[in-house]
Amino acid sequence: MRRLSAQSLRRCDTPPVTSYRIAEAAELLGVSDDTVRRWVDAGRIEASTENGRAVIDGIVLAALASELADAPNPDRTKAVSARNRMLGIVTKTTLDTVMAQVEMVCGPYRIVSLMSAEAAVELGLEPGVSAVASIKSTNVVVERP
Repeated sequence: MRRLSAQSLRRCDTPPVTSYRIAEAAELLGVSDDTVRRWVDAGRIEASTENGRAVIDGIVLAALASELADAPNPDRTKAVSARNRMLGIVTKTTLDTVMAQVEMVCGPYRIVSLMSAEAAVELGLEPGVSAVASIKSTNVVVERP
């Protein structure tokens, strides 16, 4: 298993991204606080200290969320019902001059939304940022909490 660290994942031209406390990271990943602490202790994910609290860099958290979404646990997904609003973390944003494709992981689910590039920029949707996927029928709207 490879170790995820902010330094190995962040490009030098990428602006700083939010860091998340253990409880916030756990909520975004759909796991318990203790699970995230065990992953930090085992070296699966890197944490640092900010104001006396353990925090995880948003880029690192997005990479772990992507890794977890690639191999969902079928037993877990059977027990979870999809809701209209799902808190998650942005894992990838692809922009062109008109449109943006925003990929998120919300617990065990991978969500992809197409929106205007202007909206994605205004919302600051970039890897490591938390966001809410609002689902209405086949339309997914992404908003910042």
